[in-house]
Amino acid sequence: MSSTASSPSGPPRSIATPCVKVCIVDGASGLCLGCWRTLSEIGGWSGLTDAERARIMA
Repeated sequence: MSSTASSPSGPPRSIATPCVKVCIVDGASGLCLGCWRTLSEIGGWSGLTDAERARIMA
């Protein structure tokens, strides 16, 4: 499996989505229990730069 993902509107990204298709958001923390991102991070993922994606994944 490749770690790159293509965007129809831009070049391939080196940091692919961490989504594992387990979309349950914890009410207390606001984080998805599958990928550990906030809803805002999930919604904006496709428009983020690699640097922004790396910051979220750190």
